[in-house]
Amino acid sequence: MAERDVTVGQLLLTEYQTIKDEQKTRIGFRDNLLYVTLTVVAAVIAAAAQARRTEMLLALPPVCVVLGWTYLVNDQKISAIGAYVRAELAPRLASLAQAEEAAVFRWETAHRGDARRVSRKAAQCVVDLLAFCVVPLSALVVYWAATGLSAGLLVLSALEAAAVIGLGVYIVQYAVPFGTGGGEG
Repeated sequence: MAERDVTVGQLLLTEYQTIKDEQKTRIGFRDNLLYVTLTVVAAVIAAAAQARRTEMLLALPPVCVVLGWTYLVNDQKISAIGAYVRAELAPRLASLAQAEEAAVFRWETAHRGDARRVSRKAAQCVVDLLAFCVVPLSALVVYWAATGLSAGLLVLSALEAAAVIGLGVYIVQYAVPFGTGGGEG
């Protein structure tokens, strides 16, 4: 039985394909989280309005925080994969192929030089804040403006507000060029 030799280059290309597949999957999942968030928001608002029960709006902050955090973590992993390809795989493959580093996986760096990249990243930060922070904070304001608040739910709503604000801080820290969180995608 003949053994087939596996080269380092083949292993690196296999690793590249594997992590790009993971990146593609994460991108789809991340993007769908925005649609899920919009659907949940619409459903909770409709149910609260129909039942005329503002306390039902207290379901929005924890849902938005969980979905927003999951969105942010996936976005960070997507960016980390790109950074790994640029900083680790491309130089190693370029060395093996005796090519210039810039000639390997050019798309991984080319799209980062887009003149509108900064404005896109700023707009994405605003969208993320709107979807995952402004909407649940607005729901809390509507709840707080209602009459007949219970002390327990008021304390819960304050904790929810703190969690939403905390998520907002992470979103802004992660956004490029505003923070150093590494959001590079």
